[in-house]
Amino acid sequence: MIEGAAGAIDYQEVGKGPTIVFVPGSCSTGAAWRPVIAALSGDFRCVTTSLLGYGATAERRSARDTSILLEVDVVESVIQRAGGPVHLVGHSFGGLVSLAVALRRAVPLVSLTIAEAPAAELLREMEELQHYRAFRDMTDAYFAVFHGGDKEAIATMIDFYGGTGTFASWSPRVRAYAIETTPVNILDWASAYGFPLSPSALAAVKVPVLVLRGGASHPAVQRANELVSIQINGASLVTIPGAAHFMISTHAEDVAKAIVGYVARNEFEAANTGAHRSTITARSATPL
Repeated sequence: MIEGAAGAIDYQEVGKGPTIVFVPGSCSTGAAWRPVIAALSGDFRCVTTSLLGYGATAERRSARDTSILLEVDVVESVIQRAGGPVHLVGHSFGGLVSLAVALRRAVPLVSLTIAEAPAAELLREMEELQHYRAFRDMTDAYFAVFHGGDKEAIATMIDFYGGTGTFASWSPRVRAYAIETTPVNILDWASAYGFPLSPSALAAVKVPVLVLRGGASHPAVQRANELVSIQINGASLVTIPGAAHFMISTHAEDVAKAIVGYVARNEFEAANTGAHRSTITARSATPL
């Protein structure tokens, strides 16, 4: 646990080797990464956390201030605690937050892996309006049902990502946590929609980037992540066959294999250049 003036932040680490910081998405904690970490066979130092309002990480946002930079502050604190350049890996909303971390350039990163980030604003910016509307229609319906009193309204969002029946297939414990954290997830969407993304912004990313998407994911999610990979110079795009949004659980070994390959490649390049080429200090940080 990291204790600070703004509240507690979840922090756990296990293993030895190059450090990978894993950022989970909405309605989950660092425990969501356990299947992937298990598939890494202990060859890495794995650090996990939880985003604002999940696990033991204190919420810092309000209806008046949903800035994604408040999430960035949390992940930066985790990276600083971990020490040294790290490989940052984020899933879903955690992937979007991790992208924002890379854009702010205040902490040292060796590489960034983004798995299925809800980059809806990039779709809007690039006039991919059919796909953008798919995100908006889903969240509009979800919020309306929730405010109408349906406690299981979040099923609308879960099934958008995983396919019809995904929410119903989850264990009672997992469904209960998603229901309990629905108000936090609604703040997450406000943070996501309030995070401007453009080709010029993504062109400013200076770390090696791997983008993961599922071959069975919603077309809007697939396209958003494809665009992220296209607009970041030198980024790699990997599509995991048969996987949908919750790939870190359903296809953990495939996700781990992709991460291991990318981390190993960037560790090799860093060793050959004598330094982590993407290390950026706070003194060279640029505003997001």
